[in-house]
Amino acid sequence: MNAMKTTVLALCFLCARVALGQASASAAGAGGISSQVSAFEFQSHEAVAAQHSMGAERNLLESSPITYAQGERPLWEVAPVSHPTPLGDSARLLRQKHASAKKAEFVWSNN
Repeated sequence: MNAMKTTVLALCFLCARVALGQASASAAGAGGISSQVSAFEFQSHEAVAAQHSMGAERNLLESSPITYAQGERPLWEVAPVSHPTPLGDSARLLRQKHASAKKAEFVWSNN
């Protein structure tokens, strides 16, 4: 118990030393963040907002041919047929697997 108290006290002392070191470094201006309030000024980029002509058109597909289709196909033509298992059948199968599973030979009781 005494060792744990000593460790916690040493950790608190170390954290306090680090906090004081950071505070003194920023106060001295040694690369710290100043606590003085300063207004943020945005850079201006007039050339980005200027009106100019559009760029030349170019094909993003390169050499790929353009394909398209019209109309709709019914879902039964493209979707796989699904046969869901009823919930009752799934429960019966799990109950049968549980009944046929190997049981433990010894039961430990730690009282």
